Amino acid sequence: MNCIIIDDEETARAIIQQLCSQVDELHVIQDFPNAIQAIKFLNKEEVDLIFLDIHMPDFTGFDFIDTLKNPPKIILTTSDKNFALEAFEYDCIVDYLVKPITLPRFLKAIQKAENATVSAKVETKTESSLNPTSEENELYINIDRRLIKINIPTINVIEAKGDYILIKTEKQNYTVHSTLKKIEEKLPDDLFLKVHRSYIINIKKIIDIEDNSVLIAKDVIPVSRSNRPELMRRLNLL
Repeated sequence: MNCIIIDDEETARAIIQQLCSQVDELHVIQDFPNAIQAIKFLNKEEVDLIFLDIHMPDFTGFDFIDTLKNPPKIILTTSDKNFALEAFEYDCIVDYLVKPITLPRFLKAIQKAENATVSAKVETKTESSLNPTSEENELYINIDRRLIKINIPTINVIEAKGDYILIKTEKQNYTVHSTLKKIEEKLPDDLFLKVHRSYIINIKKIIDIEDNSVLIAKDVIPVSRSNRPELMRRLNLL
C-alpha cells in the first residue's frame, strides 16, 4: 500500500516512518508537516493509506478529512484519547493510534487497513456485477445498412419469422435478418427466456399468464409445454 504521513512534529513522522519500514507491504511516498501541503499533493497523486495527526496548527486532522472528496483509508495518530468516538463517525478512518505507538499495535492497525481495502474492492466488484454497464445493456442491429442501437431492457418480445426475426420494443418494432438462436446468445439470461420455438420474451414485461400463454403489452405469446416449468420457476410467485 502506498501511504503518506501527516504530522507537524518531525520526531513523530520519523517514528511512523520507522514503523512502516517494518512492514513490507507499506511504501511511504511522502511525509508532510501540515495538512495544506498534503492536500496539494493529493490533488495530483493517489494513495492507499494516510497516517494523520489530529492536532496540527491552523488545520486539524478532521478539517483535512473534510476537504477530501474520496478519502483513502486513514489511521489517526495522536496523543489525545478524547477524539476516538468522533473519529469513527468517518467511514474512511480504520483505526486510532495513541502515541507512543508500539509495533504490535501498529501492525494491528495495518491489518485493519488491509481488511478494509479488500472489503471495499469486493463491494465494488459486487456492485459492478449487479449494475451492468451501458454497453452490456445495448444491442446493435443492422437495418438497411444502418446500425441501430436498442436498449436491451426495452425489448418486449422477439419472434422468429422464417429467415428473419421481429424485435418488438416498448416504442418500435424492427425486422432483422437473423435467427432466434443468434440473438438469444446476446441477451441476458436473467431477463429473457425462450418460451416457444418461435418466441423469446422479456419476463419482466409479462402482464398476465393464462393456461399456455402470456400477455406482454398487447401480444399474446404461446408458451410450449416443455418451457412452461422453467417460466414458472423464474417468476416471483406468491
